[in-house]
Amino acid sequence: MENKFKESLLDKNTLSVTWELVPGRGANEKPQEVAIASAEQAAKGGRVHALTITDNPGGNPAILADYLGMDILKLGIEPLVHFTCKDKNRNQMESQLYALDRANIRNLLVMTGDYPVSGFKGRPKPVFDLDPINALQLITDMNKGLEIQGMKVPIYHKASDFFAGAAVSPFKATEAEQMVQYYKMKKKIAGGAQFIVCQLGYDARKFHEVLQFLKVNNYDIPVVGNIYILPYGAARIMNQNQLPGCVVTDKLLAELEAEKGAPDKGVGARMLRAAKMYAVMKGMGFGGVHIGGHNIKYEQVEYIIDQGEELSKNWQDYIREFDYPQKNGFYCFEKDEKTGLNSDRPTNRANLPLDAPVNFGYTMMRGMHALMFTPNKKLFPVMRSFYRAAEGKKKREKRLHALEHIAKVVMLDCKDCGDCAMFDIAYLCPMSQCPKNQRNGACGGSLNGWCEVFPNEKKCIWVRAYARLKKYGEEANIDVPPVPPANWDLYQTSSWSNFYLGKDHSAPILGIKRPESKVPQTKK
Repeated sequence: MENKFKESLLDKNTLSVTWELVPGRGANEKPQEVAIASAEQAAKGGRVHALTITDNPGGNPAILADYLGMDILKLGIEPLVHFTCKDKNRNQMESQLYALDRANIRNLLVMTGDYPVSGFKGRPKPVFDLDPINALQLITDMNKGLEIQGMKVPIYHKASDFFAGAAVSPFKATEAEQMVQYYKMKKKIAGGAQFIVCQLGYDARKFHEVLQFLKVNNYDIPVVGNIYILPYGAARIMNQNQLPGCVVTDKLLAELEAEKGAPDKGVGARMLRAAKMYAVMKGMGFGGVHIGGHNIKYEQVEYIIDQGEELSKNWQDYIREFDYPQKNGFYCFEKDEKTGLNSDRPTNRANLPLDAPVNFGYTMMRGMHALMFTPNKKLFPVMRSFYRAAEGKKKREKRLHALEHIAKVVMLDCKDCGDCAMFDIAYLCPMSQCPKNQRNGACGGSLNGWCEVFPNEKKCIWVRAYARLKKYGEEANIDVPPVPPANWDLYQTSSWSNFYLGKDHSAPILGIKRPESKVPQTKK
């Protein structure tokens, strides 16, 4: 069965077009009916290759994107379902993928998801059991035929045919935020992402930057640019960071405020802006464009395509119209003065200031790690023998765990997950200090280094980690293979014991082998 979206995105001679539908809360309300009516128009028009369906956007409940995708598929157009990690544990995500596979819904955009905001009788509990990298790994395994351990021998499921992509934000103002985004994008590609979709912003150099980063790092993967038809009201909300990750600068906001005084309230200006973005993205070499906006009609989508195609003949002329840099904003590459875009010369980051303070505690942690937690060096063999001797002796294990827990709660607000990821994040705990528990890199919601959930209160832990590592010239340590999700078999057990005895996720990474257990085996 052909997948028209996949074919369009992989065809170098076609600019794939997706149109975002936001069906909202409810089952048989007006927003859902409008979404289906829009899908019917798009299917008949034949200009759109897929319809993207949001998954609880803004952290608010909405109709399940999967179900609406089934209705859309029946109309003869491909759905691109947003598949987020915020509301479901790994078992539910696997179950959802089985249902999507059976329904022949193959196109997925895998994302962390907005932090949950509202729900029945209050804020719901965030889940974030898997991050996008882990979810992509699951999807990749399902495409190969997922291996399930049977009673005697492995069982292999029939291979699925998912075409899964991931998101990235090139619109970050600080060095740490931006580099962590790109390092995480590399992990997403390693996890199996087959295309990349950009977050929302209006800076042409930033559009181009993600393409340049992929090119310089020898990645050949299609990128979809984000075109949002931007009215003043939505722009003001984004400018105030009330839609985390979406960037509208003061300069752009002022222009939109002036445009809304026109007889058509600025509709013509923002439609033309969207068409010019289409033209610029096509000229740069994007594989597709993602068109979104509140209450957008199909006729407006066609206008953007038609006008954008016409303008693309002279796309370089419009680059200067998307000059919206963030204040003191960081760019990954030096500017190409001739084009107004980016050269292939990386910015010299060595002398740029750190984006977060690095205190003496980190230096102490480095020393402690070198002394006690580096395999085959210093005290590691001694500690390994010590914990091996304690294994199976319940009272001794309990006392050691209690001492460890008290120390780590005081220093790090430890949640006692037993599968510690601090070694992966410059001795910062993602389970207690990141609201989304991200073990592989920052989500896309931070602004100027601040956490999406605690703006102007807490720095993103990945920004802090990058600063810590950069102080010692080790920031590339973040650019490593994906880290597995937390193993909840180890919850509320000693992470030190699990580390030394090769039980946690660090064991295969660091080559720590599990010693032969001294715990007597129960006879059956």
